[in-house]
Amino acid sequence: MDQWVERLDAAQPLPGAELIVLSEHVDYWDHQGWRDPYSSAALTERQQNYVRLLGLSGVYTPQLILDGDVEVHPSDAHQSNEAFQRAAASPLLPVRIEDVRAADGAVTGRVEVADGAKHGDVLVAVALDRTETDVLGGENDGKKLTNVAVVRALVKIGKMGKGKAFDQAFRVPVKASETGNLRVVALVQEGSNGPVVGAGMTKVR
Repeated sequence: MDQWVERLDAAQPLPGAELIVLSEHVDYWDHQGWRDPYSSAALTERQQNYVRLLGLSGVYTPQLILDGDVEVHPSDAHQSNEAFQRAAASPLLPVRIEDVRAADGAVTGRVEVADGAKHGDVLVAVALDRTETDVLGGENDGKKLTNVAVVRALVKIGKMGKGKAFDQAFRVPVKASETGNLRVVALVQEGSNGPVVGAGMTKVR
C-alpha cells in the first residue's frame, strides 16, 4: 500500500484532478518491539472515528480513506478506479495556502477559500514530504520503509460558514530538523471526520 500511495502521489494519474495524499501513522503497533517515530495516538483516534462513521468492519493498516467518505481497496482495481473516478467527477472547493514559510520552529502561512458554497472545519496538516525509516523490531524488522506525506501535525484553525469566504493565518510548531522536507495540506471537512469538501496543498521551499 505504501508504495501504491507513493506512486499515486508521483504519477498523478487522474486527468484534471490533483491527488493530495496524507500518510497518518497510528500507534497501536508500537508495542511490538519497535516504535514508529511518526506514530500518533490522535491519528489512531482519527482512524477509529472513520471506521465508526463509515460503518467499516474495523481498523487495520494500511487503510485508505478517500475524501473522508469511502474506503478504497487497492487490491480491487475495479473498486479503487471507480472510487477515484467518482471523486474526480465531484471536484472539491479550491483552497489556497499563501505566504508559507518555515522558521523559528514553526510553519506559518494563510489559508484562503473564496467560494463559500460549503461549510466545515478548516484543518491544516504539516507533513514530511518523504521519509525513510529503518525498522528495528516487529514484523517488519530489518526493513527500510519509505513513505510520502507523513503527517507530523494536524490542527483545526477555524470553521468555514456556508456562503462566507474564509481567510485565516496559521502557525504550526515543527521540529527544526524537519523544516526542509515538508508539505502543507489544508482541508475543509464536515466535522472532525466527515466528508472532505475542499483541499489544497503546497510544499515548503
